[in-house]
Amino acid sequence: MAASETHHILPLPSFDKPVKLLIVVAPYYKDIADELVAGAKATIERCGGTWDLIEVPGALEIPTAIALAERQSNFDGFVALGCVMRGETTHYDTVCNDSSRGLMLLGLQGSCIGNGILTVETREQAVVRAEAAGQDKGGGAAAAALHLIALSRKWAGVRKGIGFRPEELRLAGDTSA
Repeated sequence: MAASETHHILPLPSFDKPVKLLIVVAPYYKDIADELVAGAKATIERCGGTWDLIEVPGALEIPTAIALAERQSNFDGFVALGCVMRGETTHYDTVCNDSSRGLMLLGLQGSCIGNGILTVETREQAVVRAEAAGQDKGGGAAAAALHLIALSRKWAGVRKGIGFRPEELRLAGDTSA
């Protein structure tokens, strides 16, 4: 059982410039969502970061909301939170797979996202994973986003020196590109 396993957790990164994250939550199961949000907020604040919070109707809307914010706002990263419980139909599979796929595609495009959308069989599983004093999956998702922001900042402006250079740089003698 996973609850009895020990896990290595990376220490939170530190930042010389403050970070601002957007927490996007689908509060379909409000009590569980509230616990996830509490954990995410506490983790962000431990790093000296700030956060904004928005709610969307369901887990399928989370990637779209993050994509809109990525294009139209100034957030350093995003925390996706919600809970999907297996029901009697295959809708569970669609919601789990498509929300995860949407977040992964945004991440591969450069967005710094921590995925804290729980996918569980029972309410009891969700409660154990969500509790900020327990498994704190909301805090874990925030930590994942913070680690990705730290990597993004570390590598910002680093160039590999391969490929084509814009003509104006080549003519100016710039060899760094």
